[in-house]
Amino acid sequence: MAGKKQFDMDTVLDAAMIQFWRSGYADTSLDDLSRATGLNRSSIYSSLGDKDALFLRCLDRYATRYGAKYDAALSCAAEDPVAAVRAFFDVTLGRIADPAVPDGCLMAQSVMASPALSPGVAERVKELFGLQCPRLSTALKAGGMSDESAEDFAVHIAAVNQSLAVMGRAGSSPEQLRAIVDVTVDALARALRPAG
Repeated sequence: MAGKKQFDMDTVLDAAMIQFWRSGYADTSLDDLSRATGLNRSSIYSSLGDKDALFLRCLDRYATRYGAKYDAALSCAAEDPVAAVRAFFDVTLGRIADPAVPDGCLMAQSVMASPALSPGVAERVKELFGLQCPRLSTALKAGGMSDESAEDFAVHIAAVNQSLAVMGRAGSSPEQLRAIVDVTVDALARALRPAG
């Protein structure tokens, strides 16, 4: 039928997300998005909105996709918080090793680009980035850690998690990244060990 949109929205959004992830918001042009998605500029505007609107959809898509994986990894925290945190890191290490996606972390990259973003987009980036600490803190509290210790470890684990993405992008080996994880997980295990 003439005039009917003939594209799969999930495929288009994934392609746009990968483009933003690979090049960053500022260095991704509408022409880049057109090439990546196979849509012309007018189709992008009519179907997906302007660059900011599309970027927000891609950020939400990324946060939902990996957030669900992190939540699944942490779901056993009440029974075994150490295993849950290791599984949490495994999500990141798996993403870093995945040849189908760019290096690094779209969320961390977007936080670093906040000065170049519109205020509304920058605020959404900050909100999405901020989901990691509460996710971790809730899991650690479920695993028996005190509120204060859980908050402190959540910030530390989130910081280490982001550093893995940066170090992976800079060329650190899988063995080096795993060693970083091991140090953090060992520290958590010691903190959870009963006194005496």
